[in-house]
Amino acid sequence: MFYAARFALLDSVNVLLIGVIVAVAVMVSPRGKYRGIVGRLILGDWLGVFVTAIPTLALFHLVKEKVEALLASPVLGIILILTGVFGVIMTLRGGDNSALVDKILVPLKQPSIKTVTTGFMLGAIQSLTSVPFFTGLAYLSVSGFSPLVNYAALFLYASLALSLPTAVAVVMAVVRANPTSPVGKWFTVARANSQRVSTYAAYAVSIILVLIGGLHL
Repeated sequence: MFYAARFALLDSVNVLLIGVIVAVAVMVSPRGKYRGIVGRLILGDWLGVFVTAIPTLALFHLVKEKVEALLASPVLGIILILTGVFGVIMTLRGGDNSALVDKILVPLKQPSIKTVTTGFMLGAIQSLTSVPFFTGLAYLSVSGFSPLVNYAALFLYASLALSLPTAVAVVMAVVRANPTSPVGKWFTVARANSQRVSTYAAYAVSIILVLIGGLHL
């Protein structure tokens, strides 16, 4: 269970979702419905992660012996290392996701069902393209608990995967309420260097994956 939680927390470094939350905080007026928009966005993302995790965990239960063999072999370590190296290479190549963020913001100007749907799609896509997501669920499937306990644990798993974006959303609410506070000043600096912050976050995740993979060998 510990290993599953560790990878869920690693999966919470969702640069795109965090960027969208920050963009919403900037876009919405001080008296706007920031909490309603971001609350629905995070709820939708949580649902996307949770719904995607259910069939994934079911599949891992069906092939439990193969999952156990994979987790016990050096192959997993190699996969994690290659994923981390690939992440470093892609980060070095650079790239700006501001255009994508702008497209995502279109249905987020007012809190609505579209806000939840957008979050759901972000959560599902992020999960399906995330090695930490699948690795964490693989560990959960062989944790030794009953399937019922494992499925119940998905509530916590999805919550951990949204922990960092949720924390950022709370910080943004504080900044909006007190823009001259130390947190507000820190955010101003971070926003002015948003590309650098995103790059550092991407490097951090990649390096952690390489380290975990190396320890697994």
